[in-house]
Amino acid sequence: MSQTPSVSNTGTSKRWMSTRAPAFVLALALCQVSFVGVHASEGVAKLPVMGFNTWNAYQCNISEDIVIKNANLMVSLGLADAGYNYVNIDDCYSDRQRDSAGNIVANQTKFPSGMKALTDSIHALGLNAGIYSDAGWFTCQLYPGSYQNEERDAKLFRDDWGFDYLKYDNCAVPFDNITRQNIMGRYARMANAIADLSQSTGKPPLILSLCEWGREQVWLWGKRYGQSWRTTDDITPTWLSVAGIINQNSFYSWASDFYGHNDMDMLEIGNGNLTYEESKTHFTAWALMKSPLLIGTDLEVASNRTIEILTNHEIIAINQDPVVGTGVTPLRWGINPNYVSNDTHPAQYWSGESQNGTINTLDEPATMFFNLTESPWIRAGRQYSVRDLWAHSDNGTAVRNFTAHDVPPHGVVALLLQDAGDEPEGLWPPCAVTEWCISQSGVRID
Repeated sequence: MSQTPSVSNTGTSKRWMSTRAPAFVLALALCQVSFVGVHASEGVAKLPVMGFNTWNAYQCNISEDIVIKNANLMVSLGLADAGYNYVNIDDCYSDRQRDSAGNIVANQTKFPSGMKALTDSIHALGLNAGIYSDAGWFTCQLYPGSYQNEERDAKLFRDDWGFDYLKYDNCAVPFDNITRQNIMGRYARMANAIADLSQSTGKPPLILSLCEWGREQVWLWGKRYGQSWRTTDDITPTWLSVAGIINQNSFYSWASDFYGHNDMDMLEIGNGNLTYEESKTHFTAWALMKSPLLIGTDLEVASNRTIEILTNHEIIAINQDPVVGTGVTPLRWGINPNYVSNDTHPAQYWSGESQNGTINTLDEPATMFFNLTESPWIRAGRQYSVRDLWAHSDNGTAVRNFTAHDVPPHGVVALLLQDAGDEPEGLWPPCAVTEWCISQSGVRID
């Protein structure tokens, strides 16, 4: 169970220092500012996609029975009600060769009923369906890719097979004297094919998920072509992998917003040797950085704790916030100097705006101290009510700072802070941040 932080209404406190591995703190503050979207109303995937993907649990050992089984479990386990509404098939679903007409062919042994029957079954459950291809000659497992077949494959996936979402990988790159393009140019080909198809049919476009592993600074251009873009190499079900992905994303987490999201890769909750606390930190960091949330475990054997984590509605509400599209960014690195990359010890303190408030995420046994106004989204001179989003409890009022005690190894404390009015009179010093704090008569406090 997550620890509940204690709060204090004291003034200046000692800076927290750790002699152990770092913890993470993510903070979001309630904001009354209104935002105007810059994307057309017909845009798709305004919010991060939530769903299930076959790869982490099954890799190439997939079939229509496995897909339908997990789709049904998404409904019966309450995952669909929590917001998970995509069932995505990854690599290895097709034959090794295209047919005589040039089309990708679904493997009849794995998918004997065909892809249209499969998507009809998924849609009948109230869910959406996703498929996979590649911007090269082949997929990563050397099945047919979509390079030079973008229009044909977009039509096959969307119109003939009935899919709603396309994960688009980056393997089997053609020679430069063929493409005369970089990664961005190869992804533009499929994006254009999807847009042209949508325009000609009047149907919503396929959601395009760019899986280029963070190459060529995709966070600068990915939104031109897709609704999400992978920011790192593949995840594994280890704490080192999770911490490394958090570290790497700390430098471009600002790039997520409505209709375009950094993809930190599929969730590994329920897989490998991740502990309960590590899994909660994994889920909280992905959700607060507005990554797509794609379950990657066999739901038939998922534990109650795995389902508990995946269905934390208070954490999901921040990921799916309809008012503020941006995620959290670091405000203080903590154990390292600011802006230092360290895959073992990522940034510890984060903040961002949300309709849903403030989150603090910590990753190791430690006492964590946080001045509220270190976050630009917290107002000086105000106090904030505190809600623990893992314990689902209200925990008093924070004045100027709060402290979380005895956070478990690689654990998480997630807090919602809501403005609770003016702070008490008579606090000293009169400024929470004393730099150039000065009285009206000119007496400096710092």
